[in-house]
Amino acid sequence: MSSPNLTATALLASLASHLFFKRYEPTDPLRLVALLVISPLIITLCQEDPRGVFVPFLRCCSLYYAGLLTSIMAYRISPIHPLSKYPGPVLCKISKLWLAFVVSRGNLHLYIQALHDKYGPVIRIGPNELSVTDISLLPSILGSNGMPKGPLWSGRKIVRTKGTTSKEEAALANLISCRDRQLHAEARKAWNRAFIPAAIKGYEPMLIGRVAQLVEAIVLILWVISCKSLVHGRFTPLKNSWEIRFGGGFELMRDGDKDGLWHTLERGLYLPALTEQIPWCVGFIPYLPMIGKEKNALGKFAFNQATRRLQAGSVQNDLFYYLMDDKRTDAKPYPFPLVVTNSVLAIIAGADTTATVLANTFFLLLSHPESYKRLQSELDEAFPRGGTEPTDTVLLSRLPYLNAVIKESLRLLPPVPTSLQRAPTIGTGSKVLGDSLIIPEGTSVVVPPYTIHRDPRYFSPSPEKYIPDRWLSKDDTKILVTEDAFLPFSTGPANCVGRNLGMLELRMVMAYIMRAFELQFSDGYDKLRWEVDLKDYFVMQKGSLPVKVTRRTA
Repeated sequence: MSSPNLTATALLASLASHLFFKRYEPTDPLRLVALLVISPLIITLCQEDPRGVFVPFLRCCSLYYAGLLTSIMAYRISPIHPLSKYPGPVLCKISKLWLAFVVSRGNLHLYIQALHDKYGPVIRIGPNELSVTDISLLPSILGSNGMPKGPLWSGRKIVRTKGTTSKEEAALANLISCRDRQLHAEARKAWNRAFIPAAIKGYEPMLIGRVAQLVEAIVLILWVISCKSLVHGRFTPLKNSWEIRFGGGFELMRDGDKDGLWHTLERGLYLPALTEQIPWCVGFIPYLPMIGKEKNALGKFAFNQATRRLQAGSVQNDLFYYLMDDKRTDAKPYPFPLVVTNSVLAIIAGADTTATVLANTFFLLLSHPESYKRLQSELDEAFPRGGTEPTDTVLLSRLPYLNAVIKESLRLLPPVPTSLQRAPTIGTGSKVLGDSLIIPEGTSVVVPPYTIHRDPRYFSPSPEKYIPDRWLSKDDTKILVTEDAFLPFSTGPANCVGRNLGMLELRMVMAYIMRAFELQFSDGYDKLRWEVDLKDYFVMQKGSLPVKVTRRTA
């Protein structure tokens, strides 16, 4: 084969590969390697060259990859692409690698908000992905008549599903990433049982005991040293999570985080935040153990917790009691991969998000002293000093300003700021959103709560400002609060099943802390650092919050 023929053949092969990619979207490593390596190798071997194989192979690869990339980029920015009418940055249209880079810096929530400010309510943020802030479209996206989860969730797999015996079990073992709506609903039944009012009532003694232990721990610290940071507060939701989810097993407030559990949790979420943007790369992670070290550590940690909890049996009615349905005697046991996946979900959803919301809420209160004092007065009136502790969960749920403070924190800084993604069911064709917006199969749709919560169409005046009173002024025509646009727990069939427990934890921890102590920022702390240090890695991760703590006097 002569050189010109080599050039033409390599370019034609690259176009054929693009068509194959476009039609079948292979994600497994073997097929990808076959397309990217074997094809140019075969072309090279079909020619006779006195220089051998190596130099022609390099030339063929250069031509093949150049043709493939040029073909892909030209198609994605061309007017014949099915999403060509939607505005967005060229880099986003070409590849999700750009969004993965944005995620690596932790600024995805800010980037998406800036794009919507520039381009409008429906924008293109990937070759086959839209971001939508028009809440009239939300029922068609997140609602009961909406769509199942999109490919983003396949890119977040932290544990594998080996050990399952059927396709259905494999789907059930991936509740977080399950894209079959019927199977997702089946897998969620156990979670729904775990958060019925009677179950939550059973968690209350564990929660009360741990929050009281927090107060005692801080009092002890104040006796020993001049407390410069409410560092133990970060372990409260994590410790509550273990007590309520796994029946105990750790004493972080007593012993500190000597095993680096919090670091394991936070670092374990970084890689999935990147791979969710490019799910096809997940299959390569097992072959790159150093890259996935933190993710694997989180998966191993969840595996160990699930194993320990199964061996211990049901000592108390914790979350796993309901997830494993320990009352069953004749039913088939749940596959162990499902148990491990549920462990990951319980750890992330139960500990990391609650801790972040708690820290955000205290930051906003301390940044607005008038709001801090008003909440403190409400709590003192509801639970007088020297009287009973704030353990009445019904009363806590009815305190108007406490709930307004929490809701305003959730509005400004939602724990999952951007990544509510859905996509049409595979094999069903196009999906109609709202009255007329038609998206083709293979298109993902993201709903970004952070951006929607700061949209003046839904929250005004001053949607960027902290105003808890906006939640208490429903009769004021000058204040706009759109409940349908409030999405800190998502909405629809795949919303946050632990919402009520999370709110209970937030109310009680805040009430205990604010009744017992006076808080203020440490000297020299720059309040502007807080939001700068917040990083969007699917769930929001926070920086340090140095706080002075003094015990309140009677």
